[in-house]
Amino acid sequence: MSAPARQIPFADLVNLLQRIFIRNGCSDTVAAALATNCASAQRDGAHSHGVFRIPGYLSTLASGWVDGRAEPVVRDVASGYVSVDAGGGFAQPALAAARELLVSKARSAGIAVLAIHNSHHFAALWPDVEPFADEGLVALSVVNSMTCVVPEGARRPLFGTNPIAFAAPCAGGAPIVFDMATSAMAHGDVQIAARKGELLADGVGVDREGRATRDPAAILDGGALLPFGGHKGSALSMMVELLAAALTGGNFSFEFDWSQHPGAKTPWTGQLIIVIDPRLAQGERFAKRARELVGQMEAVGVTRMPGERRFRERDKSARDGVSLTSEEWTQLHSLA
Repeated sequence: MSAPARQIPFADLVNLLQRIFIRNGCSDTVAAALATNCASAQRDGAHSHGVFRIPGYLSTLASGWVDGRAEPVVRDVASGYVSVDAGGGFAQPALAAARELLVSKARSAGIAVLAIHNSHHFAALWPDVEPFADEGLVALSVVNSMTCVVPEGARRPLFGTNPIAFAAPCAGGAPIVFDMATSAMAHGDVQIAARKGELLADGVGVDREGRATRDPAAILDGGALLPFGGHKGSALSMMVELLAAALTGGNFSFEFDWSQHPGAKTPWTGQLIIVIDPRLAQGERFAKRARELVGQMEAVGVTRMPGERRFRERDKSARDGVSLTSEEWTQLHSLA
C-alpha cells in the first residue's frame, strides 16, 4: 500500500463518505449508515471493507440493483422476534430501524432475534454487533453473500463467503469481538491481493477449471474460494445459508440474478442477528467471567485476542487520524 497522504479525523471521513453516498442517490439516513460503516472499517485497519468498497457501492447504486432510498418496514412478530423488510436496500439501515425494538425485547425476554430480508450487505459484519456488547449484551450475526465458495466435496461454487460475527462484554476492557468469513479468505482480501499482485496461501481457492491456485486473479476470473477447515467450514457456511436466508425469508447465495444490472456488486440476501441479555441470569457476572477467560488465555500464551488488532488501530486513529493513501484521498475527493 502506498504511503498515507494524510491522517484525517474519523468524523471528517464519515462526513466525506456521506456526501459521496448522497450524491450517488442515497437518502441521508442510508448515507449516514453506510458512511459510518465504511469509515469504521478504515479506522480500524480493516482496509478490505473500508474506502476500498466505495467504488463497488457506487457502481451498484448506478446499476439500479439496490435502492439507496429504501425505507425499511419493521414488524413486531413475537415476544422475542423482529422482522424487517429492507425494501431492496442495504441491511445496515434496516438494522438501525429495528434496533430499539430488538434491544427492548432482549432486555425483557432475555433473548431476541432480528430477521432481515430483501437486503444487501457489502461491508464488515463486526460493526453490526459490537455496539450491542458496548451496552452489556451478547450478539451473534450471520449474513450470506453471492455464490463464490465451493462446498467441501463439490465441483462448483454454491455458498457465499458467509461471515459470522460475535460480540460480548468483557469487564475492565474492550468487548470481545470477532468477524470471520467461513471461506478460507474474505473476498475483499482476495481483491486487494490481486490489486497488489500478491500470491495467496495454499488452500484458499481454485481457478475456473477447479484446479488449486494461489493466484488471486484466477480466483476472481471464474474461479472460486474454498471453505476454511474443509468440511468444518463448509458445514458452518451451510448453517449461515439456513439462518440468514431460509429463516429470514432472504435469498440463498445462489438464488438471485444480477446479470441485468451490470456493475452490481452487493449480494441480495438476508441477515440474522441474535441478541442476549446475560444480566437477566448472571447480573454483572458474565462480563467478569469473560475477563477471567481472557486472563486464562493470556496465561497460556495467547498473545492477541480476537478483535485486538482493530482496537489498537482504533486507538491509533483516534490519536493521529484515519490513514488514507494518496490514491484513496484523490479518489474520494473526485467522487465527492
